[in-house]
Amino acid sequence: MDEKIMVNDILAGVKSDLTAYQTAISESENMNLRQTFQQIRNNDESFQYELFKIAQTKGYYKPAQKASTTDIEVVKTELQQ
Repeated sequence: MDEKIMVNDILAGVKSDLTAYQTAISESENMNLRQTFQQIRNNDESFQYELFKIAQTKGYYKPAQKASTTDIEVVKTELQQ
């Protein structure tokens, strides 16, 4: 398996994990458990970002096109209503 495929698989897996952590955090009543999930999530987010930067540098990952200022303002307006 080549490096590009492995990196993208890891990024997809971490993204899935982050979603699961967010669900667990929002559903945890116990504050210690909640904080533990938050710490794990924060560590995974840092790992994901570092791996993303490496993948981007190597040309393994192409981010979506940047949103225009107009697009951002439209979304902000819609969310504030």
